[in-house]
Amino acid sequence: MADQSESVQDDAPEPDLQSRFPTAYTILFLLIVVVAALTWIIPAGQYERQMNEEVGREVAVPGTYATVEANPQGPIDVLLAPIGGFYNPDSYAANAIDVALFVLFIGGFLGVVNATGSIDTGMRAAMRSMEGREIWMIPILMTLFAIGGTTYGMAEETLAFYVILLPVVLRAGYDAVTAVAVILIGAGIGVLGSTVNPFATIIASDAAAIPFTTGIILRFVILIGVLAISVAYVMRYAKRVKEDASSSVVAKHWDGHRKHFLQAEDDGSDTLSGTQKVILVVFAATFAVMIWGVSSQGWWMAKMSALFLGAAILCGLIGRLGEKRLTGSFVDGARDLLGVALVIGLARGIVVVMEQGLIADTILHASAQTLGDLSNITFIFTMFAIELGMSFFVPSSSGLAVLSMPILAPLADFAGVGRDLVVTAYQSANGLVNLINPTFAVVIGGLTIARVPYERWLLFIWPLLLILTVFIMAVLAAGAMLGG
Repeated sequence: MADQSESVQDDAPEPDLQSRFPTAYTILFLLIVVVAALTWIIPAGQYERQMNEEVGREVAVPGTYATVEANPQGPIDVLLAPIGGFYNPDSYAANAIDVALFVLFIGGFLGVVNATGSIDTGMRAAMRSMEGREIWMIPILMTLFAIGGTTYGMAEETLAFYVILLPVVLRAGYDAVTAVAVILIGAGIGVLGSTVNPFATIIASDAAAIPFTTGIILRFVILIGVLAISVAYVMRYAKRVKEDASSSVVAKHWDGHRKHFLQAEDDGSDTLSGTQKVILVVFAATFAVMIWGVSSQGWWMAKMSALFLGAAILCGLIGRLGEKRLTGSFVDGARDLLGVALVIGLARGIVVVMEQGLIADTILHASAQTLGDLSNITFIFTMFAIELGMSFFVPSSSGLAVLSMPILAPLADFAGVGRDLVVTAYQSANGLVNLINPTFAVVIGGLTIARVPYERWLLFIWPLLLILTVFIMAVLAAGAMLGG
């Protein structure tokens, strides 16, 4: 692979609006500057916090908001923010060093496996056997990713799948945006329609002082509805791109993407050797073990990184790469994803500035004050809008839950709306925003790996966002009327 730090715009054959659009690094740094400027304008304030043993962290105490001495963020703070984004021990939502290291270990693992030729040969064999039926990859894979999202909040883990799926999708005649959509939208709508996700539904329900099973039927309705809508949308787009490549939103990047991700497309055979088959079994088992560990054993980034390191060594030994080629392939693979690791720290630096500038609680308090005496439908729509705005600054589902639910959920009692509906509005809003949120490492990381410019992704997804928003609001309105 070429160096991932190269700008995705380099694939464009001629200067145009796309190539003049700032890179993800510039966009995120400018957002840090903007948020820092807001800390000079928005009054500083804080809620008192107390430890909630069941949630496992401190939560805001309703009715305790008070203004505090301002801590406006200056130029030095702006420069320190990306560093704090990687590691900030005082932040509830920032630290990205574990995710960044996880990405590098994934890159190293993929570099070793690619050095054996197993993935490339296996993909050629798979595409030959699926010829004419490639379109069915989309609903199958999106459903699997959605299951991961709704059950255990699959998010950062999806970064491991981009390098695998991109060549498969491109060989099938689709574009890089299709691959991103399958992974990012698939897992994202699973989180949007969380049912038993411990990092969203369970934490938020606990913070709202209700059982997490309350309201689960409505969440299943949202999950099934948004999945069906999204699958149909992506399949329609993919079919159109395969029939006419010029209809792709990244048409000008098409040749660059194929050159970057399909370097060995015409080299070698499509018959797997015995050694390559064993390596592919180890490869698949590694991801299966990762999903098992996260969903049932409480694994997180450190153990997942160790898993990929061990799997890389095992694949290198099976493939008889030798010490120098094994280590060289691992380092080269990690280097390919270095740009992704850096952009993750930048994204979370925005949250660091908000927290250190003491404006996050002020924004939350102002939101609570606007609710007042509203009708049940107006209340839940306003709640949905508030969570949409908050999600931009606090993309973490668990972070947003412990920040907002203790304050906003009790307000439902005065509006004649169940607290479970507030939880549903929160997770739907958070999941929706995180399909495009530039402060969310999963979005920027995935687009960077796929070399898809951010504005091209917005061009692709905005009609779907409108459709999903209308559907979600209709379901929330129904829930509010039934609850009222």
